[in-house]
Amino acid sequence: MICVGIDVAKDKHDCFIMGSEGEVLADVFTIPNNMEGFNRLLQKLQACSASQDKIKVGLEATGHYSYNILGFLLDNGLPTYVLNPLHTNLYRKSLTLRKTKTDRVDARTIAAMLMSDVGLKPYTDTAYHNEELKSLTRYRFDKVRERAKLKQSIARLACILFPELEKLVPTLHMASVYALLVEFPGAKQVADAHLTRLKALLLDASKGRYKRDMAVEIREAAKASIGSSMPAKSLELRHTIHLIRELDAEIEEIETAIQTIMDELHPPITIIPGLGTRMGAMILAEVGDFSRFDSPDKVLAYAGLSPSTYQSGQLANCYAHMEKRGSRYLRFAIFNAAKYVCHWDPTFASYLAKKRAEGKHYNVAISHAAKKLVRLIFALEKSREPYRLTA
Repeated sequence: MICVGIDVAKDKHDCFIMGSEGEVLADVFTIPNNMEGFNRLLQKLQACSASQDKIKVGLEATGHYSYNILGFLLDNGLPTYVLNPLHTNLYRKSLTLRKTKTDRVDARTIAAMLMSDVGLKPYTDTAYHNEELKSLTRYRFDKVRERAKLKQSIARLACILFPELEKLVPTLHMASVYALLVEFPGAKQVADAHLTRLKALLLDASKGRYKRDMAVEIREAAKASIGSSMPAKSLELRHTIHLIRELDAEIEEIETAIQTIMDELHPPITIIPGLGTRMGAMILAEVGDFSRFDSPDKVLAYAGLSPSTYQSGQLANCYAHMEKRGSRYLRFAIFNAAKYVCHWDPTFASYLAKKRAEGKHYNVAISHAAKKLVRLIFALEKSREPYRLTA
């Protein structure tokens, strides 16, 4: 068996090749991050071994820097292992007490990890092509978070310009309210507006829900408002609403692309009550190929949802906290999906009630439900059978 360690960087990659007996077949050499460099690496590997089944290639998960070389290795049929940088860091420290970390050392460390066979699973072609779904779900996550911050700005600006408005509507984040604030960004502008125009605006934006009585109520509140007249804040309000509308359109487009991929995959987990397409897509995207994991506990550890453990002599941790060392996107998706599943699924609802009756805090009880949900998802993805509600 030949083990290859690759330390990935932006412009170049350091490679190290060793044999099954620990002999150095190719000391650390550097290849540029281009097709010429990739082909040079492939030629060296073919020179070391005629059989690709006898080659194991390892590299760290370094985000977008490793994506291209990973695809090249998989396309050429080479068994490739993507290692957690934390894992390789701990393994390197276990080999020496010296604080030595260089690209050359990292390449040797990765090769040594492959040779030691520490229960590593090869990265599959399925997981690689699942990157498109991962990119979409993470992109949507960031867009939704960006939109949430802008909505907080809307609440802040409305409190300055027209604080009474929030008490007249169910929420500020409605199409009718946004339409009103874009044209009349402040209490003074609303108070000076013609009633006919105000009524027509609300009637059209609310699709007939708000009529003349609402227009009168809003204008009367604006006349007695304590809101400040600040042109700069009004301009910021209008621009913020414009950005939110753009984000709404972008998020809708992203969700359409996610739905298209999910329709092709037909995953059984989306049948679980409360686990919709969005959270289901994020879970599938972050986990990738479930065959990489031997048990649901390893999926929990990958998400950082497993409890930390510390025991020494008679000292043991009584209040273990979650490790939170894995994918934060996966952790977010599982934890939030568990809340909705507990609301819609009777089995999970009773399980949550049982944990709450034991005196556990709500978040602690949800974490237990999340672990139960991961076990269910793992079983469904392994069997590919649809979820059936228990009577």
